[in-house]
Amino acid sequence: MRQRLGHVVGMMVLIAGSVIAEHAWPGPNRTCLAQSMRVGTGAVEFQADDGMVIGGGIGPGKASGQEGKLRAVAFVVQGPPNATRLAVVACDVLMIERDILDDAAARIAQRTGIPADHVLINATHTHHAPSTVTVHGYRREEAFARQVGDAVVEAVAIANGRLAESGDVTAHFKLGQETTVGQNSRLMLGDGKIFWTGPRDDAVRPTGPFDSALPVLAFRRASGELAAMLFNHSTHTIGTREPGRRSPSFYGLAAQDLEQELGAHVLFLEGASGSTHNLSLPAAEMTERMKKAVAATLADTVPLNDVRLGSLKREIEVRVRDFDEQREDDAVRTYCEKRIPDGAPYVVDVFREMRRQLKPQQGTVRRTWVHAMRIGDIAVVGVPAEYFTKLGLAIKAKSPFPYTIVAELANDWIGYVPDDEAYDLGGYQVWTGLHSYVARGTGERIVEEAASLLRELRDRP
Repeated sequence: MRQRLGHVVGMMVLIAGSVIAEHAWPGPNRTCLAQSMRVGTGAVEFQADDGMVIGGGIGPGKASGQEGKLRAVAFVVQGPPNATRLAVVACDVLMIERDILDDAAARIAQRTGIPADHVLINATHTHHAPSTVTVHGYRREEAFARQVGDAVVEAVAIANGRLAESGDVTAHFKLGQETTVGQNSRLMLGDGKIFWTGPRDDAVRPTGPFDSALPVLAFRRASGELAAMLFNHSTHTIGTREPGRRSPSFYGLAAQDLEQELGAHVLFLEGASGSTHNLSLPAAEMTERMKKAVAATLADTVPLNDVRLGSLKREIEVRVRDFDEQREDDAVRTYCEKRIPDGAPYVVDVFREMRRQLKPQQGTVRRTWVHAMRIGDIAVVGVPAEYFTKLGLAIKAKSPFPYTIVAELANDWIGYVPDDEAYDLGGYQVWTGLHSYVARGTGERIVEEAASLLRELRDRP
């Protein structure tokens, strides 16, 4: 019975983002003195098989076959001042911790000379790749996780090696919108609980925002040919075209389809989506909608007037929360017994085991990263968590840059980081476990750290 329930519940996805700061930005009629730079790209595919546990469920589910590629995709951009180089990498995995990523960044520095604090590594949060973390009822696939780190290093090395053949490129940007792929999924239910999974016919209202911003950053050669592109959106990366397959999911499938059409590598950075999901559309439809929206936005990009590059990466301390075992157990049990009665015993046991592991760690301190980059007037903020959209919007509001992209699950993973109000509302993303363990206030402190880094970047010559 346990094995059957584990299989069923294993397909339950982790219900858990990118936001854009839009202030006064000149339209296409502004005279722009676009400055040149160089860019190189690289992609390395991960090797996976049907025997590997898939990350994204409550139990250790597996997949049969694969659609699309699981890979690390990188670009390295070089420009003023002083031929500064930045590396940005997108990995088609659920999330990955700093033991792997710190090592990758250090090896990149040794191999290419790009400083480790100039390397941002983002997980796209696909729920259809082998597990790269220990969470819920399964452990990370150790060999696969190490392979991801190796692929990150190789992708950046390839991209860096292609700078010499790049020729001058110009950076172009446009802030678009895609309003239909995703919504705030932490719905208030009729019994006062917050929706996670199961029936939601008694949903009353959303409890937070959804950010539909779709920034597109493109690099073009003098001929107008596309050299590289990045886009960003903030919905949980869940869903496959064909059920039960390994997959980069709809964002990754859209990026790979666009690559074939455009002839250049396309990176997707997952945004502050800890509180947002698609609740209605099939993955094939989401893929097509994202492709259409990205292509339309790309067509409207305009040259950046300022292409100064910079990067600041700061280590911060976070604390494991204190928790009341009985209160936590009651929250999980009452929700699951009502909404998913068949799977409730298994889920309750999984959460009890996670809390057992966390109990002796209450109050202990862990260290993680907050990262800020600039490409001219565009800022990219990397946060190490499944970050609630409300917090991503707060970073946007405090940013001194005309546009700010927030990329969650960057350089590390510290679980869900809810906003203050969400702790009062409760729900899966707040239930204590290996998926959600940081103390209240962590999200707001990350906002302040990010804002501080952004101000420092702005004030650099």
